[in-house]
Amino acid sequence: MTELEEFADALLDQISVEINEEEVIAKLSSKISEDPDFTAKFDSPQQTVSEFAPGLKQRVEEFTGIAVSPDVKIEFPGLEDLKKIKGRKVFASDDARKFIDRLFAALAKQDRQAIVSVIKEDPVKFLVYSTYAKAYISKISTTYGDYLDSTIYLNSFVLSSYPQIILHKQGQPYDARYETVKSGYIGALKMTTLEEMVHSIQTHLYEENKKAVIEVNRINEELAKIILNLDDPTVARLSEHMQIPTVPDEFPIAKRANLFFMLNPDNFIVNVLGPDVMTFTKVEIDPTISQMVPELLGIYQRWLGPIQRHHAAFSTMEGMAEFCVQNILKDDRDFHQYLTMFMGTDISAYTVRKHMGKDLVSAVFAKFGKGGFGTLIGNPPTTRELKDPQKYVSRIS
Repeated sequence: MTELEEFADALLDQISVEINEEEVIAKLSSKISEDPDFTAKFDSPQQTVSEFAPGLKQRVEEFTGIAVSPDVKIEFPGLEDLKKIKGRKVFASDDARKFIDRLFAALAKQDRQAIVSVIKEDPVKFLVYSTYAKAYISKISTTYGDYLDSTIYLNSFVLSSYPQIILHKQGQPYDARYETVKSGYIGALKMTTLEEMVHSIQTHLYEENKKAVIEVNRINEELAKIILNLDDPTVARLSEHMQIPTVPDEFPIAKRANLFFMLNPDNFIVNVLGPDVMTFTKVEIDPTISQMVPELLGIYQRWLGPIQRHHAAFSTMEGMAEFCVQNILKDDRDFHQYLTMFMGTDISAYTVRKHMGKDLVSAVFAKFGKGGFGTLIGNPPTTRELKDPQKYVSRIS
């Protein structure tokens, strides 16, 4: 087995839990469809969403003061297409775009040789973007929706399977529990559609986040190139100093890949310095490491700015969506049933969950009402303001 085949197998192995979960869902759905005693039917996600989407759009505008664009579409991709869409959500420079799309397409098909070809094409980009592939694809069965390029994508595979599975697991008599499960299913669709509608109005915030992520990925590509070009003696000394397990000499890329994953600032700085790094203006690193990789400190220092802008923008985007869901659906019977039936919680527990972005949005809303949403979107907070919302409120007052 070649080194690149080892990489491909390792990446497939890292998403194997998700693949197994998908297979379990598919088998359960097939088993249920063959059960003669299970005659319950649920409307498709498309049918259900078409009934309440216009009303949700109106409620978003009433609550935030911002209209959902009439150009925003709602689509229901299958599992393989959804994985490819996840690849398009990896923001990167134009020269990396085709590479990422090919990587996610190969993973969506679980095509080992296609993955090998992608790695061979550009090992630098593989080191950077394989981490996204693992993170995004390994969460498909827990991802209900996504927003990208004026389109809301709803996970038809999961959302069309769960109501039957939940009802079947509860056992007979199915008729007695049908309406309750149906209500929870509708609640899941309402929550997901509403979240993505809110994301669709976050235009400037979305663009600021996208630009920051592209810059972060450029820096990570620069680091990957430096690490892959290190000579063998430096790789050996650095690996020993960082106590990285020994890799056989016939796997030279793997030796350097281990170093990259350890020294990647998303891992190295955050794990060493902790989450407070999001408010730092300066970092320091082990002088021995810096001596062997002189460019490293400069890379870390340049990384701080865009990663902090990304953290602030993304946290605000997510917090705003959650805040809107909690307020717009707080009295919605279907949403309450979703929390109970799908999540095993209730509205009280759901609303007190801690979230930096939601806390910021809540503070801004308390001061400025619905006008605060447009301000947050057009004038994103800093990470310090995200941590201390009153600083943001004072700045924009």
